[in-house]
Amino acid sequence: MRMRRTASTPPVRRLRRAPAALWVALCALLLPLTACGSSSGGGASPKGAEDSSGASAGAFPATVATKFGEVTVEEKPTRVVALGWGDAEAALALGVQPVGASDWLAFGGDGVGPWAEGRYDKSPRMIGTLEPEFEKIAALRPDLILDTKSSGDRTRYETLSKIAPTIGVPRGGEQYKISWEKQTEMVSTALGLAGKGKALIAETEEKFARSAAAHPEFKGKTITLGSRTGSTFGAYVHGTGRVDFVERLGFTNNPKVEARADASFSVTLSRENLDLLDADLTVMTPIGVEASKITDDPLYQAVPSVKDGRDVVFDDETLSSAFATDSVLSVAYALDKVVPLFAAPLK
Repeated sequence: MRMRRTASTPPVRRLRRAPAALWVALCALLLPLTACGSSSGGGASPKGAEDSSGASAGAFPATVATKFGEVTVEEKPTRVVALGWGDAEAALALGVQPVGASDWLAFGGDGVGPWAEGRYDKSPRMIGTLEPEFEKIAALRPDLILDTKSSGDRTRYETLSKIAPTIGVPRGGEQYKISWEKQTEMVSTALGLAGKGKALIAETEEKFARSAAAHPEFKGKTITLGSRTGSTFGAYVHGTGRVDFVERLGFTNNPKVEARADASFSVTLSRENLDLLDADLTVMTPIGVEASKITDDPLYQAVPSVKDGRDVVFDDETLSSAFATDSVLSVAYALDKVVPLFAAPLK
């Protein structure tokens, strides 16, 4: 089916907000002193009145386990910077508006997909993704940095931690291998909103359960989630958001792809091995190329599942982005819009 294009345990780390003297020293290292201000002031307050987010004094100190040890947030954050893929959407779902955020899929505007539009009162400062601008982050005077879905690079984490308490990737979460569920749990705990996070997770899990029940034909079927960037084909492996999404619906990720998995979130497939894309259902995402670069490729057309019409190629950027983002907000949108596309070729 085609779619018309529309678009041993680690140590405990107790981190507190940096005192004024430390901010001056940090700014002297990272940026001109004129760019630094006082550490007071809001900007990440939840929409509405004083504490409509539901955070309470009893929620702090809040401790979150990460790959780099336990991080303790001593008091309610008021200036949050969300750097990890989907971290800003997790915060927004909880009613907290980051003052800085990264736009991983180049949405523009506030850096979020349509499923999260309208949740900011004031647009956040945009920060780089793979290589965040540490000067920009320090200038925002954050009291909490969210980086739960990123590379898991230690240097990145340690640099961010010198600016503010940083919630990095969970153990085993390197290379973006973290589910929307774990992301929501970590972010909500750090924000003092663990109860609200649990409710969001339960609500979203119920949506998955309803979708799976509505499509019993998915159960036990193999699926390949592939991509093409330029001349390179690839496929995603277990532990990534896309694969987690389809596994919750009952699918089994292609065993031949899993056999090639390493520490990365995907494996590269040579043109001579495109038959590895074959499964009960093959789903392809074009990245930086037109969908026709996939559908018109003779070697792709020769893949058995494709010849049999059991494939989906995203040519709507909004839907492929919802599927790729894998935040607590985007998965609900994807369940409504993407699941019917998976069902059609299997009828």
